[in-house]
Amino acid sequence: MMKHLHILRKATLVPALLVGGLLSAEAQSMRITEYRNNLAIGFNAGATFNNVVFSPSIKQGTHQGLVGGFTARYISEKYFAMICGLQVEANFSQRGWKEKIEDGTGNTYQRTLNYVEIPFLAHLAFGSDNRGARFFINAGPQFSFFLNDKEEYGGEPWNPSHRPNNVVYQYGKAVENKFEYGITGGLGLEVRTGIGNFLIEGRYYYGLSDIYGNSKKDDFSRSGLSVISGKVTYLFDLTK
Repeated sequence: MMKHLHILRKATLVPALLVGGLLSAEAQSMRITEYRNNLAIGFNAGATFNNVVFSPSIKQGTHQGLVGGFTARYISEKYFAMICGLQVEANFSQRGWKEKIEDGTGNTYQRTLNYVEIPFLAHLAFGSDNRGARFFINAGPQFSFFLNDKEEYGGEPWNPSHRPNNVVYQYGKAVENKFEYGITGGLGLEVRTGIGNFLIEGRYYYGLSDIYGNSKKDDFSRSGLSVISGKVTYLFDLTK
């Protein structure tokens, strides 16, 4: 009888230890990962500082433009101290380039390219989970659709015949690739208050595509957009 009780005790002890271990692991996992359901929407506005990476190269200053649109963000979890989520935007963005013409003609040239841009961003934040301040990182791919452009010529008479390396193909040349894509990333600060969330961010975008054709028979082998932007965003929470 005692032998049977001893065997029964061992048989019940093993499942109990397994269940206990699983519950302990689950509890530890819950402490590591805390799930969230925070959906926020709002709008953003700011400025862009642009140039185009040309090959053959064109000497440039900084072209300035505007950016603004709508933002939606979903926070799904907090992993250790890192708040994790996704952010998507739909913005109107002005890009382009401004040439430094130093051939003695006094000519000036600037071209503004207008796009609708849609960045898809991983959003990682560190700091206050409720009201207060937190720092964040945004990074991910961005896709853009060309709308229209504007060329601005200055200086009379207009005389491009003395441009360095005779690179004059860009003047009057229509944008050939209407769909544009690249990668973007930024750093910022968010302040969460009772009336909404206020964010300030600096971001860099590097175009992987070209605005002109880049085959051997084309004028430019590279014509990719490069954009630094600064923006402010206001978001209000729909769910917490």
